[in-house]
Amino acid sequence: MMKKTSNQLLIGAGLLLFGLLGSVLAQSMMDQPGSAGAGQGNGQGMMGGNGMGGGMMSLYAPSSRPISQDEARRRAQGFVGRYGSQVKTRDFMVFAENYYVQVLDTTTGAGLAEVLVDRYTGIVQPEPGPDMLWNTRFGMQGGQFDNGMMGGSVSQGRSGPSTPVRYMKVAAQKLANTFLAGYLPGGKVIEGMPFPGYYTFDYGRKTIEGMLSVNAFTGEVWVHGWHGAYLGEVK
Repeated sequence: MMKKTSNQLLIGAGLLLFGLLGSVLAQSMMDQPGSAGAGQGNGQGMMGGNGMGGGMMSLYAPSSRPISQDEARRRAQGFVGRYGSQVKTRDFMVFAENYYVQVLDTTTGAGLAEVLVDRYTGIVQPEPGPDMLWNTRFGMQGGQFDNGMMGGSVSQGRSGPSTPVRYMKVAAQKLANTFLAGYLPGGKVIEGMPFPGYYTFDYGRKTIEGMLSVNAFTGEVWVHGWHGAYLGEVK
């Protein structure tokens, strides 16, 4: 009986995994150029886009070219109004996979969220990872932002606004540097910005090489592995 039950569980898990992979493939195909919501028909392949896996499986035609920085900025500016009427953008950065921008409150200067513009499709979305899962105001825990994926009434998680912050920015930066000592020997935090429930830091050895976030409640470190190589600031 135990062997039969184990086999049933394995079969069930396999079917579930197959279904999830099918959903991912279907969504990926919808994001291809020429489909609804796609960019300028630049030949990005089936597994492209800025989902939680980032650009690890992006496929491109040799002739693929990114959208312009001006176009990316225009799309980002049109998107950030969803966070409120008194918002502004900061640190518009260029990576190989996407354009990155921070959303700030104009009245307080506080960081609100992080947004990506896919460099090839032009699709704009909240950044995956910390911004979606750790942001206690606009992420899955906070539920204030509604883009069809994570709006509505969302219960507060264990790191919600009612939980005292354990790590302030200086302490979070120390945690980031401790992690970088092993992750990128010689690397250190260059600058950082607090967001609701976490901090995001640029890091590198002499210049910016990447980005990571530190959870303000748990101290966990999340490397932004979906950006690709850092190419500079948008001018």
